[in-house]
Amino acid sequence: MSTRNIWNESAYFLGPKSENAAWFRAEFQSILDQWFDWRRALFGSDPSPIPPDMRLTAGFLAERELISQKVHELGVLMTGEVPKYTPRYIGHMVSELSIPALLGHFATLLHNPNNTSRDVSRVSGVVEDEAIAMLASMVGYDPSQAQGHFTSGGTLANFESVWRARYRMDHFLAMGLCVAETTGQPLDPVGAAHMGWEAYAQLSAAHSIAESDLRSASSVLGNPFEIAARIGAAAGREWRGPVLLVPGNKHFSWLKAANVFGLGEEAFWPIALDAQGRLSIPALRAAIHRAHEAGRPVLAVVSVAGTTEAGEIDPVDAVCDELEEWRVSGVDIWHHVDAAWGGFLCAMLGDEAESVLETHGRRALAAIRRVNSVTLDPHKLGYVPYACGAFLVRDKSNYANSAFAAPYIDRAASNDRWMMTLEGSRSGVGAAAIWLTGKTLTFGPDRFGGIMAGTIESRRFFSEALEAGEDLVRVLEPADSNILCFSLARHGERLSDSNARTAKAFQGFAADPEFSVSKTVLSRENYGELINAHVGRYGGECDTDSLVLLRCVFMNPFWRNKKIRAALMPQFIARLQTHID
Repeated sequence: MSTRNIWNESAYFLGPKSENAAWFRAEFQSILDQWFDWRRALFGSDPSPIPPDMRLTAGFLAERELISQKVHELGVLMTGEVPKYTPRYIGHMVSELSIPALLGHFATLLHNPNNTSRDVSRVSGVVEDEAIAMLASMVGYDPSQAQGHFTSGGTLANFESVWRARYRMDHFLAMGLCVAETTGQPLDPVGAAHMGWEAYAQLSAAHSIAESDLRSASSVLGNPFEIAARIGAAAGREWRGPVLLVPGNKHFSWLKAANVFGLGEEAFWPIALDAQGRLSIPALRAAIHRAHEAGRPVLAVVSVAGTTEAGEIDPVDAVCDELEEWRVSGVDIWHHVDAAWGGFLCAMLGDEAESVLETHGRRALAAIRRVNSVTLDPHKLGYVPYACGAFLVRDKSNYANSAFAAPYIDRAASNDRWMMTLEGSRSGVGAAAIWLTGKTLTFGPDRFGGIMAGTIESRRFFSEALEAGEDLVRVLEPADSNILCFSLARHGERLSDSNARTAKAFQGFAADPEFSVSKTVLSRENYGELINAHVGRYGGECDTDSLVLLRCVFMNPFWRNKKIRAALMPQFIARLQTHID
């Protein structure tokens, strides 16, 4: 990357030594001054409830002094927090925050909008619309058709996808049940559950069944046990409900979703991974066949773009191709991509920045535009303060969900999202942080995409320097994104011995104030082929069912700086060596 790009990026972050403090302080003060002036000017003829003479009383001054003391006390306490802003922090998926994100968050926080309704977020709601369009464009959706909203994080965004997939499947099943009970024809629950909206509309017209008529056949709006019995009777086979297909590299939120939405953990079917730790297409195909043979439709197929453990990117393009073949045969299956980590890597696509990605990663990320829905986490690679997730869908039909009524909110406001979100009250600060980031950095390949490319370049640099500096380092391959995982092993030794050494090194880092890393453990149940390949590269022996890895997350933008690399890389290797037997 050119020096010009590096300097441009440096203007968007405070810097590990608060290098941009003077300008940043001025911007914060400007926001406060604007807010103060707005409050003074609006309804200027109203009397002041806090007149000057009150502000000079002993009681008032004492209370103000108490607040000041406690503010200072809190500030001192917070200096003991984990210093996540420094390039020395490569532990988890959190790093330096961008200046636009902080300023957008702060400016909006002062106005405290609740994006549940335009009644209380006249401006913030519009900002959310525009921010969602920015993210939709970044992942390849048509921003004029895509819809979505901000959430408290990736877990809620993943829940939103299950909610909508269930809504759609419930409509299809209810239509199939109504037709079967009206005509006396046997019900095929799998066929009905996957009929698609076009077939749904055709059946509705052919049998004069309105959406309101489906309420009595809906397991979501009615008694699910009663509806299950009716489906079983119409099908001549016990109805056991749908399944959720999620790869073995999934986030823990998916098991939560199966629990929260009443599917039961039994309905949570993991898809096996291949030797690269990515979703296996043959395993996916086999799982769909197995589900259908059992008379159970697939509520959704989930693929992951940037796993929590090692940043792997599933073959989203191949999953899309597989599900398209099913769709052509009349089986329409919802496809959700959990891109809470890797979604912002889409900003690299379309220019030279994408060259840092392997062909697999480019194809997978480019295919996100084809899926029904996607989860993003701006509070990760978006450099936005917590808590900020985002849920996006390709078009309006994929955004439909159960409707609810609130008599104190004006339903006439068609842009309101309160009836379309699992969360009720939603702060506008995350949307504003993304909006200001998009208005300044932009989410294209030449600017934000350049920062993303820099994080992958930094991971590569670190990996090469680490292997050159310490013979025991065994880097996990492949590395699809900006997460580096490695174990510490001697040639030919048992995995259990390597695990013990790696775990001990992590404990050393955990007590070491110089650098922060994290640890992950891959199980043979999900990552068997990947573990075999990793151990095989150093001629080791697999004598245990897990692989312990040190995990380094490269999202700090300053790791691409040559001076930072020259100063910190030798220090890291030295610290690592002190923690190895």
